Amino acid sequence: MLRQILIASVLVAAPATAAGVPLSGFTVEKLADLPKGWGMAVLPDGSWLLTQKSGEMRRFAGGTLGAPIKGVPAVVDRGQGGLADIVLDPGFAKNRTVYFSFAEAGDGGTGNVVARAVLGTDSLSDVKVIWRQVPKVEGNGHFSGRMAFGPDGKLYIGSGERQKFTPAQERGMNLGKVVRINSDGSIPADNPFAKTAGTRPDIWSTGHRNVLGLAFGPDGRLFETEMGPKGGDEVNIVRKGANYGYPLVSWGDHYDGKDIPNHDTRPEFTAPAVYWTPAISPSSIMLYSGSAFPAWRGQLLIGGLSSKAIVRVAIDGDRMREVERIDMGERIRDVAQGPDGAIYFLSDGPTGALKRLTPKR
Repeated sequence: MLRQILIASVLVAAPATAAGVPLSGFTVEKLADLPKGWGMAVLPDGSWLLTQKSGEMRRFAGGTLGAPIKGVPAVVDRGQGGLADIVLDPGFAKNRTVYFSFAEAGDGGTGNVVARAVLGTDSLSDVKVIWRQVPKVEGNGHFSGRMAFGPDGKLYIGSGERQKFTPAQERGMNLGKVVRINSDGSIPADNPFAKTAGTRPDIWSTGHRNVLGLAFGPDGRLFETEMGPKGGDEVNIVRKGANYGYPLVSWGDHYDGKDIPNHDTRPEFTAPAVYWTPAISPSSIMLYSGSAFPAWRGQLLIGGLSSKAIVRVAIDGDRMREVERIDMGERIRDVAQGPDGAIYFLSDGPTGALKRLTPKR
């Protein structure tokens, strides 16, 4: 994989915060206010299912944001924890099943969980937690919680190391990992450590920090983005059983100034395909395949928090490079492709909103 420091080309533009504001070749439309929006999934009818970190799940349809959907379990909204990502079952058109991640309290502190439920008109039913971060710990950071279904029909989940560092390398717990489970929460027999004593059988890959983006390509590869420490944000190609090195190696350093050895000092660990120093604070990732932006097909779009941008990354085999940074003037929490090929995104925080990015015509 490419080991390089990436110098970004920044597209300078005026911030866009209101409906229909032109943005240096693009138009941004605000569709709905959505304070603390976190995750989004497009339904077969073209409407959107949206989550808010504070614990609300809503549907956006016909230009209208609906009331909170009933049946969402109690959520711990504290620090980086809360109601997080949402994905549809591959068979959603028939079974109406959705999966969502959220922080819950329990013995030892808090931890992320994943639940599945059946979506009705205005409520969830048959809600069941099918996966948990183990162990629960004190603290309010690095829950992660992004999810993606693979072409194999398995559910992949990002599990942050909860700002505890060493769990990312400890296989007796699933913190700091990408995990893989069946849709009912059971463990696939072909997971890399399914039969290894003393190892969590749900682990797919190790050595991650704060996984905030998962997306599959048409060739079945899993692309993952995670926040590094002080610098060193990454995009990785996640492979079965691979170790991505954190906290033993990183292209960043600890926030207290202590050095972390670079990836090239430990070639036994899998290095990122591309990384950023200074950080972009990646919040989400998607692979574009639509018609609205034909030049973007086959490229990754990454939501940026501190960078206040949508970052476009070209893929060349196992190599990647940033090709454009669209300055949005606000923190971007999630990005997704709509049925019309436009880019839909959630701006972050208490004044957040659902917005749409289209080419300027």
